[in-house]
Amino acid sequence: MDGDLPQRLRAARAAEPTYPEVGATRRGRLPDGYAHLRRRVHLGRGPEVLERAGRYVLGWGSQLGTGFAVYPGGPAREGATVLLRLSLPGSRWPRLVIPCRVVWTVAAPDRIGFAYGTLPGHPECGEESFLVSMDADGEVWFEVAAFSRLSAWYARLGRPVALLCQHLAIERYLAAVAGHVAHPTPGS
Repeated sequence: MDGDLPQRLRAARAAEPTYPEVGATRRGRLPDGYAHLRRRVHLGRGPEVLERAGRYVLGWGSQLGTGFAVYPGGPAREGATVLLRLSLPGSRWPRLVIPCRVVWTVAAPDRIGFAYGTLPGHPECGEESFLVSMDADGEVWFEVAAFSRLSAWYARLGRPVALLCQHLAIERYLAAVAGHVAHPTPGS
């Protein structure tokens, strides 16, 4: 299956997002007509924490730390198309290949992060953002915000399981970034 990734990536790059509200996670208010999720975790204090967490997030650390593979590699860049890949541990089922496009990035003194939106072939329709921010008191937070609807037949068929998986993924994203900040690897 990995051998067809270049072909699948070409198809995803030629596709348009599957939802009209591209970039809505940047504005804060999530659009009506979707399920909304917004969760955040406190990471610590100060610009060093912001910078370390921001580098990790822009390097797809929240996804990689949750068990996803990202093809092709490299930091999140606005307009980039990627395939997130996930295989279920102990399963003989093929890997899920999830096409996404980075719809915005930010690297400001008080905010670092990005959002990606769904492309055809994604089990959901919508957008998810990953943002590290520092408030006026110097406290650093990592927030994941998402708006989505289930779109793939298998996701709609298993709606309760699909919604639970999305919630668990967001909790794991938060834990991956918090764990990285608490226990950084050399050079990170």
